[in-house]
Amino acid sequence: MYFQFNPPMNGSIKTLIIAAMVSGATSVASAEDVPFNGLILDMAMKPVNKVKVYVNDPNYFARSDKQGRFGLTNISPADTLTFEFSGKRKARVPVDGRKSLKIIVDTDGNATATQDDDLVDTGFGYVKRREYTGSSSGLKGETLRRSGRTNLLEALSGMVAGLTVTQVGGRLVPNIRGQRSLTLSNEPLYIVDGSEVESIDNISVYDVEHVEILKDASRYGMKGANGAILVTTTFSKPFKR
Repeated sequence: MYFQFNPPMNGSIKTLIIAAMVSGATSVASAEDVPFNGLILDMAMKPVNKVKVYVNDPNYFARSDKQGRFGLTNISPADTLTFEFSGKRKARVPVDGRKSLKIIVDTDGNATATQDDDLVDTGFGYVKRREYTGSSSGLKGETLRRSGRTNLLEALSGMVAGLTVTQVGGRLVPNIRGQRSLTLSNEPLYIVDGSEVESIDNISVYDVEHVEILKDASRYGMKGANGAILVTTTFSKPFKR
């Protein structure tokens, strides 16, 4: 026969244990959100746009913007970044514990990297969430424009399996994952040029470069419970409604 003795814990011990658990959870959460900023330039020190940047899975990536800047999160000091340029040229650069990288590439795709302390302090200023092209539907702006419709949501309607667009209160509202709640909103999350917006029903297809429809947007937390629509526009500044 075995006896297990569980000594009673007083309030101070319980408080210390709870504090330690909260502290540990906060440390894990903050580690996942640590931003890693980068800048990609050519030999003439001009920004290189639309470079695909990823670690292991090319389905999870970021793209450099018109200023050559890109942002990632949760990058390990031992990771190696892959840069995919136009023409499928690739370059691999080890992070080597650095917190930011200034990448200079030549015409052959060879890359040299140095840490730039000015990039470290920008925080989430231009860190965009990684795009995801796994179980999602992506459409280029050219494809949307060939639909003959000018409104983005009207053009998307019928082009993406499972996506429905209806008129609600005088505005267009998309639905990705069906009627999941009778009382709460079933509207997806909208991300335009890396920023969350309230609506995309007034965006024209002529302003769109690319759209991703995410049925599984769990990485956005509760906000992505109904899926998400990620829009990349032809503008350098985020769309404002």
